[in-house]
Amino acid sequence: MRLDKYLKVSRLIKRRTVANEACDAGRVMINDRPAKASADVKVGDIITIGFGNKDVKVEVLAVQETVKKEEAKELFRYL
Repeated sequence: MRLDKYLKVSRLIKRRTVANEACDAGRVMINDRPAKASADVKVGDIITIGFGNKDVKVEVLAVQETVKKEEAKELFRYL
């Protein structure tokens, strides 16, 4: 699954366009490497997102095309 879509489906970032912009600005990394919005996300990847002056680090636990709002937290785990 594309990184921008995963960020939206998992509710880490609210909109896909915002996820795209964050990737273009270099604020999103997969396994400590800068990632483009089209990067492939797999189970076990570590995603780091820079929000202002703090970083959010999560591990991908599952990849699903669609998920209900309540179940979105099951797609990742905070580190």
